[in-house]
Amino acid sequence: MKTIILILKREYLVRVKKKSFIVMTILTPVLMSAIWLLPVYLATKNTDQKKVQVIDDSDRFGKVFKTTDELAFSVTNQLIETAKKNFQKSGYDVLVYIPANIMDDPKSLKLYAEKNVSLGVQSGIEDAVEQEIENQKLIAAGIDRKVLESTKVKVSANTYNLSDEGEKDSSSGAATVLGYLFAAAIYFTIFLYGAQVMRGVLEEKTNRIVEIIISSVKPFQLMAGKILGVGLVGLTQFLLWILLTIGLSTALSAVMGGENLAQKRMEQAAVDRTATPGASNVTPVSPAEAKAKKASQADMLTKIKNAVGTLDWTLLLICFGIYFVGGYLLYSALFAAVGAAVDNETDVQQFMLPITIPLILGFIIAQFVVREPDGPIAFWFSMIPFTSPIVMMVRVPFGVPIWEIALSVVLLIGGFIGVAWIAARIYRVGILMYGKKPSYAELAKWIFYKA
Repeated sequence: MKTIILILKREYLVRVKKKSFIVMTILTPVLMSAIWLLPVYLATKNTDQKKVQVIDDSDRFGKVFKTTDELAFSVTNQLIETAKKNFQKSGYDVLVYIPANIMDDPKSLKLYAEKNVSLGVQSGIEDAVEQEIENQKLIAAGIDRKVLESTKVKVSANTYNLSDEGEKDSSSGAATVLGYLFAAAIYFTIFLYGAQVMRGVLEEKTNRIVEIIISSVKPFQLMAGKILGVGLVGLTQFLLWILLTIGLSTALSAVMGGENLAQKRMEQAAVDRTATPGASNVTPVSPAEAKAKKASQADMLTKIKNAVGTLDWTLLLICFGIYFVGGYLLYSALFAAVGAAVDNETDVQQFMLPITIPLILGFIIAQFVVREPDGPIAFWFSMIPFTSPIVMMVRVPFGVPIWEIALSVVLLIGGFIGVAWIAARIYRVGILMYGKKPSYAELAKWIFYKA
């Protein structure tokens, strides 16, 4: 055991002191925080306000268009040909022409611009005209739109879990997202750190350093020390990523929150003093509508927070730690055996396929698991050691009986012991073999060679 600890310590310190480890440990949380917060930040930033000139030959849509932070409308009585002729010098970004027969031919609406009109601007104008046409037709038919709108009902069910402890809030959406995130984290880290084990073994074998090392330690001790050392490097990096990502996200959220507050004050001031020339008959966004929009956004954030709060985070984190370590140990033993069996990375592909298929299969099965977390497919694939780290992590957020988790963990440990034994048998022979690429039949013989 002392020898394994010495090898573990060496593998850990050598990798932790590398510049690549330090750079990636710092850079990854920065990138993750940017990926998470940059879209939110860009969504809150104002785009350049587009000036839109409207020519309404139908005299029906003067007050339909509402000046916003993105679009400033101005209704004019010019002739369309005159407006088109003077458009480039007018200072407007878009020219909207509503013909007199718009009610009979809704597709006759025309938009002119020096460059292509963005989808956001086009859809905003089309929606406003479309809604007003519907209003006019409803009025003509003697139907009050307010009455019609009041008949529309959106049903949203609150879900609960019933157990011996009583009712508990639940959220299938949050369970699905979290299950996929945990499964993806295990999937990529197994590949990342398992490949490091394989490259480390292959490098020592290629440089013939292993011949000197084997003279002092047993092959199993070398393999175990290397696997555990790289595993600790992975856990260290993973924990640092989590802590740094949370810290950076919190700091950036606070900064963005302050910027958003200042931005909202500027927006309100701009709305208060909005006075677009020639746009006296354009309706600005009312305070009630702006308040309703903010309330809708706040309600969405509250729902997300409540959905995340329904999950059993203690069980989730414990299971994640167990399946992360168990899955890594199982697959890294196989990666170590592959590294010992070959002489160069070109020959690695021959033996990598059988290792990667169960991992990829587990990720494919995950999409069926979220549909039926308690089905037979979900159950059996969460028991097989090669797929359980991914499939079980998808199931856990939905609620899995403790006995199933315990059985899955026991089978995973048993699977690791069996795989480690096989990998060690291949490792002790392959680590000193050079010049020949072994076949699967030869690997099978290596397993039963006497020590």
